[in-house]
Amino acid sequence: MTAIFPPRIQAMNAFLTFLLKNVIYRSFSSHILAPRRSNAKLDNALRVLNLVSNKKIGIDIESRRSHLMLVEDMLENNANHPVGNNSATTEMSIPSSILQMEQGLGIDVCFLSHAVSSCGSKRDLWGGIQYHCLAIITGFIPNVYVGSSLISLYSRCALLGDAYRVFEEMPVRNVVSWTTIIVGFAQEWHIDMCFQLFHQMKGLVLKPNYFTYTSLLSACMGNGALGHGRGVHCEIIQIGFHSYLHINNALIAMYSKCGEIDDALYIFENMVGMDVVTWNTMITGYAQHGLAQEAINLFDMMIKQGVNPDAITYLGVLSSCRHGGLVKEGQACFNSMVEHGVQPELDHYSCIVDLLGRAGFLLEACDFIQNMPVSPNAVIWGSLLSSSRLHGNVWVGIQAAESRLLLEPECSATLQQLANLYASVGWWNQVARVRTLMKHKDLKPNCGCSWIEVKSKVYRFEAQDKSNSRMSDILLMIDSLIGHMSSLSLHSQMLEEGNT
Repeated sequence: MTAIFPPRIQAMNAFLTFLLKNVIYRSFSSHILAPRRSNAKLDNALRVLNLVSNKKIGIDIESRRSHLMLVEDMLENNANHPVGNNSATTEMSIPSSILQMEQGLGIDVCFLSHAVSSCGSKRDLWGGIQYHCLAIITGFIPNVYVGSSLISLYSRCALLGDAYRVFEEMPVRNVVSWTTIIVGFAQEWHIDMCFQLFHQMKGLVLKPNYFTYTSLLSACMGNGALGHGRGVHCEIIQIGFHSYLHINNALIAMYSKCGEIDDALYIFENMVGMDVVTWNTMITGYAQHGLAQEAINLFDMMIKQGVNPDAITYLGVLSSCRHGGLVKEGQACFNSMVEHGVQPELDHYSCIVDLLGRAGFLLEACDFIQNMPVSPNAVIWGSLLSSSRLHGNVWVGIQAAESRLLLEPECSATLQQLANLYASVGWWNQVARVRTLMKHKDLKPNCGCSWIEVKSKVYRFEAQDKSNSRMSDILLMIDSLIGHMSSLSLHSQMLEEGNT
């Protein structure tokens, strides 16, 4: 293990091995440090142990062993896949804690909880692991707020399994800890687990707070689970949370994402108080449904009522203009950003490039990219590539594909789009060349997926996926629908010919 881990991970592993061999089998009060080895990498870890006080006699041995094993497993499993890049924060975490202890300030629950939360907000996994170790050896690991902060840290760093392990090891859980783990699963759209935890929580006579319900609505939104979302909405009304601003914002987003824009608008129009998030959510909902003019009208109403738009507001309006093909309106919206003190970001530039490209103004889109004050990212070049394929402009498409491949050399979607571009103009030799390259690099295009909700259960389908046990029935139904649509199209054509 030492041979393949970076120096900092080697030090942490050595630290953990030392703890496992010497600490978890004795009380901290009777622990005597061995003479220090001449290994500078372990200085900080050993200084922490030197400063452990006698008051930690009552620490549960099994709990400490479990948490030490958890941290050790994480270091082993994630050493080659660090989340975030905040080495300065990581290196300073333990030394700053030691300094506080040496100055007599001490480390308490508030300090540890805040420190872990800070690492979580920065996605600083390794800094958070060090604080996790510090919580173990100082005896504060059973604290509910420290545990909740650790759950949030590992969830934010995409280590949901480790977050759940911390949750299971907590001796005491409150509404904060339950809500935090539900939020973690909601971020990954594991809706079944969210509701399982939610029902377990209510079985313990714990009252969910408004943040618990916004997390459930977020999970429903991500999965398109309208039935579950309506059920949560009913419970919100029964409890009396329907007047909460954050709840209503989440309901607007959930109904919009699940295809019920009228229900979202009803909630929006009946809200007593609104903030900029409310307006942004409704504008984004219109954009997702292709209702460009409604989004622009709502934006104008927002300005008239004195609500200052932010970057997300403009992103929603520009997205609606992009989907609706409103070039002039989109350009006017983009130009008005500076007037309202909002600095355009890469996402806004990407919307304009896509807007111009979809409308067929490919040369104007190229000029816009060249005059941008920031360097274009892969998304911008991907938008131009898609537009080039749509309008059959091979040369602009090749330029866009080459530029994107410089940023993302292993992007299978770019190569697939380039092959499709060649195919659209009949350049079959080039199509074969690109596909051979993809095969040589073992690059496969990401499968598209769709889902449908039947009786409050979401069924997910991926392209070329035939694992469903009722696939034959599904294919028969699809063939029937295709035949029905074909007959309707033919019937409509016969009516038009008869009228002429």
